[in-house]
Amino acid sequence: MNPEIQKMKEVVLVYLDRSGGLQKFVHDCRKYNDSKQSYAVYRFIISINPSDIAELDATLGNYILHNPLQAAQIFQSVCFVAIKTLSLIEQLQTEDQISILLKPTYLPPLPSYVLSLSAYPFNYTSQRFYMSEGIVIAMGTVTKYTQGARFLCTEETCPFSEGFRCIRVHCPGATESATVRTDFVCRLCSSPLQEDMKFRVLGDKQIVEMIDAKILNALKGYSTDKSHFRIQAFTLFLRDELANKMTIGNHYRIIGIPACVQNGLQVTACIEVSSVKLYKPKGPSLLSDNFKYLLSLTSGSCWRFTAVLANIFASQVVPPGTYNTLKLAILLSLVQTCEKENADYLDLLIMTSDTLVIDRLLNYSLCLLPRGIRHPPSSDIFPSVSKDKHGTGSASIQACSAVLARGGICYIGDLSSYKKDKLELLQSVLESRTTTVFIPGKKYGEEADQQVTVSVQTNFWSFVDVDSSSKKHIQKENFLIGQMDTSLIPVNLVDGFGLLIYSEFPSCHLSSPVVHHILKKAINPEAMLYKVSQQFRTQDYEEFILFARNLQVELSSDAESLIQGYYLASRRVRRDSIHGSTLSASALKVLISLAKAHAKLSLRQTVLEEDAVIAILLFESSLTLKHGTSALCVGPNPIFPLDLSDENSLQQRDIYLMQCHHQLLKFIAAYSPGIHVNTNEE
Repeated sequence: MNPEIQKMKEVVLVYLDRSGGLQKFVHDCRKYNDSKQSYAVYRFIISINPSDIAELDATLGNYILHNPLQAAQIFQSVCFVAIKTLSLIEQLQTEDQISILLKPTYLPPLPSYVLSLSAYPFNYTSQRFYMSEGIVIAMGTVTKYTQGARFLCTEETCPFSEGFRCIRVHCPGATESATVRTDFVCRLCSSPLQEDMKFRVLGDKQIVEMIDAKILNALKGYSTDKSHFRIQAFTLFLRDELANKMTIGNHYRIIGIPACVQNGLQVTACIEVSSVKLYKPKGPSLLSDNFKYLLSLTSGSCWRFTAVLANIFASQVVPPGTYNTLKLAILLSLVQTCEKENADYLDLLIMTSDTLVIDRLLNYSLCLLPRGIRHPPSSDIFPSVSKDKHGTGSASIQACSAVLARGGICYIGDLSSYKKDKLELLQSVLESRTTTVFIPGKKYGEEADQQVTVSVQTNFWSFVDVDSSSKKHIQKENFLIGQMDTSLIPVNLVDGFGLLIYSEFPSCHLSSPVVHHILKKAINPEAMLYKVSQQFRTQDYEEFILFARNLQVELSSDAESLIQGYYLASRRVRRDSIHGSTLSASALKVLISLAKAHAKLSLRQTVLEEDAVIAILLFESSLTLKHGTSALCVGPNPIFPLDLSDENSLQQRDIYLMQCHHQLLKFIAAYSPGIHVNTNEE
């Protein structure tokens, strides 16, 4: 035996003993032995720490990282000797029956171990471990593959006509025909081999499509990044314990071995995955100095910081001081994004006749998040099913705009442009935050039909063009005070959106600053028209949003009492004899989500009464647009009743909001007397 190989075998035994791998191996052997059943292949998973191995023997460490298939044979030999020496599996006969899967816990953080899915050329010829990352854009159903099989020689006098001498085991990247087919011949006498079907070992297999995370930049409606890059999806094979370990739309880091799979005349580059880890990017830990200074200047009031933020936000797209209510709602929706299952969502539906400016504003805002997706009209909003392109005939669930926007924003454009069935599906998703994909079994080679539930963890933005909608249908005449005509969109769908907002300026009465801004930008798109655009750059807002959205906020008892009091009072006030209360079932959730979002935007970790006041005024304004005014009787623009031009205007706004707070307490006392709220006269 080669002395170097013998030394590596000794190091393998030492490593297994020190790392606890030997104990796990013995435990796995006992499970096989207790079953009293003979298998063609006995499969073992061995976890490898590359640095620990390299410390024991650098040659073995290098061998594992760069020749993993050959290194597995060294582990196979050591494990076979251990089984025979310790009599761990009585049924085991030959070394070929042992299948070893080496799974490194990590790879060295060096460029040569990183496989970029967008870089060219794609190095799929060297069968060694690489680390890669990307977003799952398609997932197939779990099917079966052959882990290993026993073959017998058809020549009765041949020694290979019995026992476990001819064993075929799956190798990374190999197709089913490489493991099992009918034209194998005996390596001893060249007679045909025949499979002993009783000993075929099956495992689970799932095919996944992954793409570089740079795809998100290409799916945004507007981006400051002008770089060009190549994007291509690649196939992953998840086997056995890794099946169903990925979720469509999530961002993962994987370790695996690249290979080529041939399907007829087509050759597909793929990665045989050995480990999967969910990738969670860290948010910025620091804010820009300008935001810190602004926060200190406005610390005397709980309302001023967010007011100034909204006032100067998106000055690259619209002039400061315009569309303030809408910009505040956008900021609140941006900070209320995360990838948790039971997250607080905040969806926006905007009624406007100025679609060009609103579309630009929403496109710009999308780019402040890593997951801001503008839905292209030619594709599906929600997941669809197609036949797997790798020749298996199984179903593959394709990602979509809503799934790719996980933990972010999905901007779906003009709501009135969608057909009835799409709107009904959107309404269902807004209510449940899930969508169900139906997979007909007969079409995709399964015995029974399947239903796969996909989680939709994103905020939705949309708008309705008031001018175009008025031409498509006859408007109602019996409007209540403050109510808008939303009859083109189903009532339940309008209620599904957390906030209904009406933009301030009709298209025929655009304010002079907006007109000047549009004309100047048309002449020089790259121009910085306002000083505030230089002080608070787009990058500063990106860092601010990522910082604010990661804050963990708690609802104070005073804020909770105020929200509950308003909710109960509104249910009593807003009701009719036929349909009962006009408040949607999700009203309380939306109120709490708004209050938490305002606290995050204020960089606080406790939701105060002042946050609840803003939430209630925004929500009441939305209800007024849907159903008309109520006994609370808020103004047409309750959050920004006057232009914010100086400190005096901020002071006047604070006084106005305190009056609204006092009016709100009276409203609760009158229509929800059982709720105790803080009535401090200060």
